[in-house]
Amino acid sequence: MSYPIGHFNCKLDAKGRLMLPAEFKEQMGEQAEEGFVLRPSLFDNSTCLDLFTRRDWDEQQDKLRARFSIYDEDEINALRFLNEGVRYAKLDASGRLQIPKELMERGGLVKEVVVEALANKMEIWDKERYEQSVSAVDKKKILEILRTIK
Repeated sequence: MSYPIGHFNCKLDAKGRLMLPAEFKEQMGEQAEEGFVLRPSLFDNSTCLDLFTRRDWDEQQDKLRARFSIYDEDEINALRFLNEGVRYAKLDASGRLQIPKELMERGGLVKEVVVEALANKMEIWDKERYEQSVSAVDKKKILEILRTIK
């Protein structure tokens, strides 16, 4: 799956509805109509929400189903960890994505948010936290990682 290109500044309304820009929806095409899967970030040092298309989420779940055994306790615990807090969300008739209150709290989302499209998922950040996170990145380390890509 190809995620949209760009960084999108958005706003949440009082009910937790995220109005996605027209450019975002245009790039997503019919996949936007299939819905999305939200989950709290897996990393403690980044407070955001991961956002996947339904199609990508289903593909990831298929890979996990093929890899993990329902008879192995550690593997079941890994699946629980990966799926904890996961919620399905669809766009409403006005093109807004409803973010459940519990996920808004966990992601620290208040009003101004950023939707960041990455190579393998999207993230929804509180705008201020996003800016802090980006400014704290060790650019030398990032460049070292990028040099290893062939």
